[in-house]
Amino acid sequence: MLPASPSPILPAAPQRIDWPRLAAAFALLAFLIMMWRWGGTVSDSQAYYDTARYLRGEIPASSLVAPFPYRLLVPVLASSIPGDLRNGFAMLNWVLVTLAACLMSAAVLRAGLGRRRAIAAGLLMILSLPTFWYAPYLLVDPGSVCARAAFVLAVLSGQPWLAAAAGLAGTAVREENILLLVWLVAMRRIGFVPGLAVLGAAGAWIVAVRWWLITGLPGYAWTPGLAQLLHALQDLRSLATIAGSAVLVVPLAVLGWRAAPRALRPFASLLALMALPPLYAALCVRVDGRAVWGLYPFLVPFAACFGLDRRTRH
Repeated sequence: MLPASPSPILPAAPQRIDWPRLAAAFALLAFLIMMWRWGGTVSDSQAYYDTARYLRGEIPASSLVAPFPYRLLVPVLASSIPGDLRNGFAMLNWVLVTLAACLMSAAVLRAGLGRRRAIAAGLLMILSLPTFWYAPYLLVDPGSVCARAAFVLAVLSGQPWLAAAAGLAGTAVREENILLLVWLVAMRRIGFVPGLAVLGAAGAWIVAVRWWLITGLPGYAWTPGLAQLLHALQDLRSLATIAGSAVLVVPLAVLGWRAAPRALRPFASLLALMALPPLYAALCVRVDGRAVWGLYPFLVPFAACFGLDRRTRH
């Protein structure tokens, strides 16, 4: 009697995600976290709110404070939403937080880490101190985080022009996102000449906003100094928000780094590059947990690798 032949090894079925249900779940979870501080305005958020009010013609340009009005895209979108501006601005940020979580899940799935880790990555984007403490306020940071998440997904998908579009949109949200385009060109993800054209377009936008679209504001300068650094080290509230924003994502990213698949490795250099603006800001102005929040799109993919067997990461 012949021995039974071994069963053929069938390829694993592709792991799929029910995106409408996942997006709805992310949206509900984000709303439950954000509703307690919905539409708040203090300090920076008041400046962004005033920018949106200016765009609606409610206040004069003399009421604006640089550099916040130069970060124009999110206030433009908020001001175009019908109805109460405060509620519309907060709702826009809620949508951006939900979209960023979906994009991060898609990026981790694209990296080949599987359905469960992809969903976990989206949850890491939402179940965090920044979602509770900053996202409900009328800030532009949700738009910046969303653009960075879109950039990561586009790079992992092999779509450099979509990545360039995300970089341009991110630059219109916050000027330091032009570094995304610098990385795209430096890493040869896009042709040198077309890359320079995209960089030129981003630079032209920054200049146009400051010299033609929003003009006449008092000048400002971020001058680094040791006194500011020492003051920052004594600001316990800011240090607490930084620690609270980093407490889960950063350790998981460090532990997941060694097991990360090859597709994620280039993002280590992008993470280092995008960490430079908040590090410089710490020498000039007060920084808080938003400095860490802006790095979530580059940290979460590595955090999703936590517990992954290094021998199977390829």
